[in-house]
Amino acid sequence: MRILVVEDDPKLAQLLQRGLKEKGYAVDVAANGTDGLEFALGAEYDAIILDVMLPQKDGFQVLSELRRRKIQTPVLVLTALSSVDKKVQGLDLGADDYLPKPFDFKELEARLRALLRRPAVEPKALLKLADLEMDVAAHVVRRGDKSIELSAKEFSLLEYLLRKKGIVVTRAMIQEHVWDLDYEGGTNLVEVYINYLRRKIDGKSKKKLIYTIRGTGYVLKAEK
Repeated sequence: MRILVVEDDPKLAQLLQRGLKEKGYAVDVAANGTDGLEFALGAEYDAIILDVMLPQKDGFQVLSELRRRKIQTPVLVLTALSSVDKKVQGLDLGADDYLPKPFDFKELEARLRALLRRPAVEPKALLKLADLEMDVAAHVVRRGDKSIELSAKEFSLLEYLLRKKGIVVTRAMIQEHVWDLDYEGGTNLVEVYINYLRRKIDGKSKKKLIYTIRGTGYVLKAEK
């Protein structure tokens, strides 16, 4: 899943980016409200972590503009402003959750998971195709009676393919949702990770699930 962090404190932004990447998220960072709004309007994100006190445009202005343009991406607002009126203002503008600073990263991660579990964003926590099963919440993958160990990035890639099962996804689509803006598009990283998944998911199974569509991309499907 792809997350946008809009935070002008470089240390906090770096901490959030590093922590979320370690959990398998693709993370983009904007240091001011103007860039944050441009990022949010120009790409598809699964959630936005938005500071309130930002240069150029504050977080409330960014949030208001996103909702005015019908961008319904879940927004977790971060703020050092503790007054009830400010919290109410953010919620009234369309924020989905509020987390005051300072905060514990574990709490932020839990709140983020809760946002991503909401029906409009993640309709299913248990994903299946043939005998392949992924429990997103428990971070468990099985094929038949075999448990499969995946790295954080492999898990994210498989989750994306499962949510798009039966649909051909291009390399660009995978790059956008599984990696972030720092990804060097000229590398063969997507192909490398697809091959990792093939070895772990398909392995020696007679029924293959991961297919390459020459010149286009990949599709996860079960042949009849």
